[in-house]
Amino acid sequence: MAMVTGGELLIRTLATVGVKHVFGIHGAHLETLFQGCRNHDITIVDTRHEVAAGHAAEGYARSLRQLGVAMGTAGPGFTNLLTSITNAYLDHSPVLYLSGSAALWQAETNTLQAGFDQVAMAKPVTKWAHRVTVTKDIPRLVAQAVRVATSPPMGPVLLDLPMDVLSSPVNDESAPLPRTIRIDSAPPPGSQAVAAAIDLLMEARRPVILVGAGAWYSHAEDELRKFVDTTGIPVYSDFQAHGLLPSSHPLYGGTFHKLADLDTPGNRADVALALGVRFGLFTLGASDLLVPVAARLIHVETDPQEIGRLRDVAVGIVADSRETLRALNALASAHQWPDLSGWHRTIQQARTDRRQRLASAAREHHRLGIHPYQAVSAIADSIDEGTLVVGDGAEAYHWLNEVIRQNRPGSYLTHGFLGAVGHGLGLSLGVQVANSGRPVLCLTGDGAVGFTIAEFDTMVRLSLPIVVVVMNNRSWGASQHFQEMVSGKDKLIGTQLANTNYHDVAAAFGCHAQRVTEAEALGPAIRAAFASGKPACLNVIVDVDPPPPELELLSKA
Repeated sequence: MAMVTGGELLIRTLATVGVKHVFGIHGAHLETLFQGCRNHDITIVDTRHEVAAGHAAEGYARSLRQLGVAMGTAGPGFTNLLTSITNAYLDHSPVLYLSGSAALWQAETNTLQAGFDQVAMAKPVTKWAHRVTVTKDIPRLVAQAVRVATSPPMGPVLLDLPMDVLSSPVNDESAPLPRTIRIDSAPPPGSQAVAAAIDLLMEARRPVILVGAGAWYSHAEDELRKFVDTTGIPVYSDFQAHGLLPSSHPLYGGTFHKLADLDTPGNRADVALALGVRFGLFTLGASDLLVPVAARLIHVETDPQEIGRLRDVAVGIVADSRETLRALNALASAHQWPDLSGWHRTIQQARTDRRQRLASAAREHHRLGIHPYQAVSAIADSIDEGTLVVGDGAEAYHWLNEVIRQNRPGSYLTHGFLGAVGHGLGLSLGVQVANSGRPVLCLTGDGAVGFTIAEFDTMVRLSLPIVVVVMNNRSWGASQHFQEMVSGKDKLIGTQLANTNYHDVAAAFGCHAQRVTEAEALGPAIRAAFASGKPACLNVIVDVDPPPPELELLSKA
C-alpha cells in the first residue's frame, strides 16, 4: 500500500491518456502538480504570463487535434487564464485548464489569492467546470474532464484544485485510475440525409464545399479530397481547416471571404455543403455577401445548436464530418457527376483577378513603409512548404489571409470568434512544442506583440526557434481605420503607437533580430532568421493606410 498526494494522482491520470506537455507558471498551490510532472517525465513549458500558457495549450491542441493542458495558480493565475479559456470556448478547442485555489479550510478567511468563486467565473465559458473537494476522486474527475473536453462538440474544461486537496496523501488503492477515459467513436449520419445531400449536389450548377474546424478535428482530409476528385465540387475553407484540401489543388478556391469575389449574377453558389462550419463572423452570418441566402445549404455539424442558427438549411446532418464524407463517397462513386468546368474557370479567374488587383495597388504604393500586401507576399514566397504559420493582430493576419497557401492540414492557426489580439506568441509556443521538427512563423502586429512580448524570453530559455514577423505600422491599425471612418482622420485619439524597436527588445532576450524597411529585403531576412536556428524577431516597417480587403468586407456585413 502506497500513500500518494492528490497532485500525483492527477498527473498519473494525465499520463495514462498520453499527455506529454503542460503549459503554465509555478505557484505554491500547484507544487504537487509540478513534482508529479517531474516524476512522470511530463514537460512543463513555463511561460512568462498565464495568458500565454493558456494560448500555448490552445495552439498545442489545435495543431495536433488532441488535448492541451494549461495550469495557473490561484487568484491572478486563474484570472490571467480567463481570456484563453474564453477563446477556447468560442473556438471549440479541447483544453483542460487546471487552477489552484486556497485550501478548503480557508474559506471565508480573506486569505491570499482567494475570496471569489473561480468555478462560477469559469462556468459560462467552459463545457464543464468543477471544484475537486475529495482527493481520492481526482482520477475519476480528471477522466471526466478529458472526456468532456475531447468529445464533440469539443471545448475547454476547468478543474479547480484546492491546495489541501492536492497535497493530502491518500492510499493509492482507494483511488484507482479509470480504465476507459477517451471515447473514440464518432456519430455517423443518417442514410436518408446523405441521399438527400447527394441529390441536391447532383442538381447544382454552382456547388461549393465549405470546410470548417469540425472537419479539421474529425481528420476528414483524405475523405474530402476523394469526394472533391469524384464530384468536381470546389472547396473553400476557414482558417482552422486551411490545408484540408491542399492550396495547390485546382479546385481550392481560398478562404471563405474569397466567395465575395463571385458577386456577379449567375456567378454565385447555388448549393453549399458545409462540413464542420459554425455560421457567424467568418461566414458573415446570415448576410448574402458570401453564400447567397437563396443557396440551398447542407449543414453537417456535431453540435445540433449550430444547424439553422443563422442560415436556413435544406438538409441538416448532426454527425461527424469524416463519417459523413465516407457515407457521401460511398454514394458518389455510383453517379455520373455534371461537368462543372465552367464553374471552375469562374472561380479560378476570380482568384487571379483578386491577386492582380492587390499586386497592382501594392506596386503603385509610394507612401511611408512597405505595402502590407508586399510584406505578406514576401513571407508566403520565403517559407518552406512544411512551415506552420500563426497569424495575429487585428489587421496583420487579414493581409496574410490573402496569400497564405498550405498543402498540409493544420498548418495555419489564427484568430477565432473572440478576436483575441495578442494571442500569437502564446499560440506559437504551443505549436512549436507540438511540432518540434517543423519551422514555425508567427506574423503579428506591433500592437499585438506588446501583449506578451516577454515570451521571447520563453522561446530563448526553451530553445524554441520561432520566427516572429512584426508588421509595424505604428498604430492600432484596425482601430485607427475605424476611427477615421466614423470620426474623421483629423480626430485620431488613442489609436497611434510609437515607432518602437521591437527587434531590439527581442535581441535583449537573446533572439536573432533585424529591422526591415524595404520589401525586397524581407525574403532574405526571413531565410536568415530560420537559418540562425534561434528564436527571431523581424521588425518590418509597413504603411498603415491601406486596410485589408477582408476588413472592408466585414464593414459591409
